Order: sequence, then C-alpha cells, then structure tokens
Amino acid sequence: MRILQVVTLLGRDGAYGGPARVALNQGLELIGRGHDVTVVGATRSNGDVPSELNGVPVKLFAARRVLPRTGFAGIAAPGLGRWLSSNWADFDVTHIHFGRDLVVLPVAAAARRRGLPYVMQTHGMVVPSDHPLAAPLDAVCTRRVLRAARAVFYLNATEREQLTAVAGAGLSLVELENGVPCYAAAAPRPGRPEVLFAARMHARKRPVAFVDMAKKLLEAGVDAKFTLIGHDEGEGPALRAALRGEQHITWEGALSLDEIPARLAAAQVYVLPSVGEPHPMSVLEAMSVGLPVVVTDDCGLAPLVERSGCGIVTAPTVSALVAAVGSILADRTRARSMGERGRRTVHTQFGMREIGDRLMQTYTHVADGHRCVQ
Repeated sequence: MRILQVVTLLGRDGAYGGPARVALNQGLELIGRGHDVTVVGATRSNGDVPSELNGVPVKLFAARRVLPRTGFAGIAAPGLGRWLSSNWADFDVTHIHFGRDLVVLPVAAAARRRGLPYVMQTHGMVVPSDHPLAAPLDAVCTRRVLRAARAVFYLNATEREQLTAVAGAGLSLVELENGVPCYAAAAPRPGRPEVLFAARMHARKRPVAFVDMAKKLLEAGVDAKFTLIGHDEGEGPALRAALRGEQHITWEGALSLDEIPARLAAAQVYVLPSVGEPHPMSVLEAMSVGLPVVVTDDCGLAPLVERSGCGIVTAPTVSALVAAVGSILADRTRARSMGERGRRTVHTQFGMREIGDRLMQTYTHVADGHRCVQ
C-alpha cells in the first residue's frame, strides 16, 4: 500500500516532539512490512533539508511564520499544498497528524474537498478551547474535516470525550495507542548518576521546575548530575537565567531524533514535570530503555506508571519532585527494578507490531471506501 503521512513540523532536532516521533515510528514499522510510506510536513531547517529521518522517506517544505506569537499554530507551508496537488494520486490513503495549525488544516480541508480517503490522529491537540480563534476555526474547518475523516484515531477515553465535545457525535473513532520500537536497554553505569529531562523547552513542559528540583537535591547533598535536552520553544531565557552559575545542571540543546534513545539509555532516572500532558512519547521511550520515570499526577500516563510500578507519580510541586527523585536515587536496586518493569510494560503494551496491525486494518478499510464504525 502507498501511504502518505502528514505532520506539522519535521526536522533532525525533533522540535515538534511526540506527533513527529509517532509518525516516524509508524512509518518505519510499515516500511518494514513492505509498504511505501512518505512523511511530509513543514521544516525550519536552513539549507540542509533531509530526505529521510530515522530511515523513513520525508518530503519537507519551508515553514513560513504567518501568525506571530502563536507557536506551531501560526506556521504554514505553502509549498506542501502545491506538491500535494500534483502528487496525491500516488497514494492510497492519507494519514494526517492533526492539530489546529496552518500546515495540516489546509491539507485536511483539501482532502475533504477532493473526497480522498484520509484518516486523522490528533495526539490530544484538539480539545475544547476558549481561545478567541478556536470557535470560528472549528465552525469553519475543524469540525468538517474531523467528521469527513474515514477514521479518527484517539489515545484514550479522555481524548475521545474531547473530540466529541469539539466535533459532535458521529465521528469515525478508532482507538490507537502510541507505539515505541524495541530500543537497546540501559546498562548499569558506575559513578555519579544522571537525572534526565528530554523534551521541548516550553512552559508546559516546565524545564525551570526541573532545574529548581535539581538545585534542591544538590543542596541536600545528593551526588548526581542533571541534564536537560531539547529544542528551545520559549523557555530558553528563563532556563539560562536559572542555570547561571550551576556546574552540575546543564542544558545540552537539541539532539537528532535517532540519537535520543541511546542518550536516554545513558541516564539513570527520567523526569517530566509537565502538566496537562496527554500521552508523552518521551516517557514511553525512557521506559522502553529501562529507566525509572517520574511524572506528575495529571499526566495521561500516570495510571500506567502507578499500575506497572515503573516509577513515581507525584504532585507537580518542586518539593514533591525532589522527594520522588531523591527516593529513586537513594535506592539503586529499587530503581533498577522499576526500570525493568517499565521496559516489560512498554514492550508488552506499546509494541509497534500491534500498532502496525491496527493501522493496516484501518487503512485497508478506508482505502476500500468504508468509514470505520464506532
């Protein structure tokens, strides 16, 4: 089957986070099954625009900032629309990783007008909103493209409810988890342990809270190093100010997508202090290499972490994060057991084989002209 996947933003630095990672993981799994996959989207790369990422063919178009101070929602990719007009006939199905932005919204609207077989995956990004632009945008476009999709993938019951609240009943909803490839396991390392944060430097991810936590642990005499990895999405100035004068807390900047699993495997604890996080891929990736994880209690993966015993779920306060991370660092045997449970959980429940099966069942159904039934 010839499959087109559409993502808002792609690049070697992984700036768009989870949705881009999910698309590439899916693409690699489907290519391994003998299918023809191309992932397209906008890119902020200057000059060296990749033609493949993580072994998946990509076609990338220059991102243009259309609306200032709107984050990813305000970028567009005019070249993508022109390319699709000439190449859409080469694909059997289009999979749109969808949010309210000016890259994928026009793609979904064009697919709807043409009557093309397309599916959508919203990654917790389409939720009821009181933003002044959300209501008119949803009325004109969002509801229409969601209702016309032959399948809309959702992560969990919460996202299903949110999608129904935005677009109404009658969506062709299909449950689909995020999957993680089988990465190499972390090996025990002597010396000072490393506590890692690997995500976008965005206010919602709370990298400064990670730094505040690290400072308190160091002040308490904990012998560890603390590292942040990720692209700056607005928190850079605050983060640099918080790091001034610190020797054992560092921000390494962004890594390429294919470097992240090995970098995770070199650490001992993974911490994501963000709030309102629906289904963070970085936590699943940390679990997949065998790291104990610390997440906040409103994280979408918090029930899984508690149920599997692969880490600690805590309140989002700095003091609670300090207690959680400190307890893991104080007992390496316990930390190792947590990591092993996390690795087993991911490979049992979030393996790419099961994700690939669900994708191909859905793609085949919609390419034959059918809508998926709730």
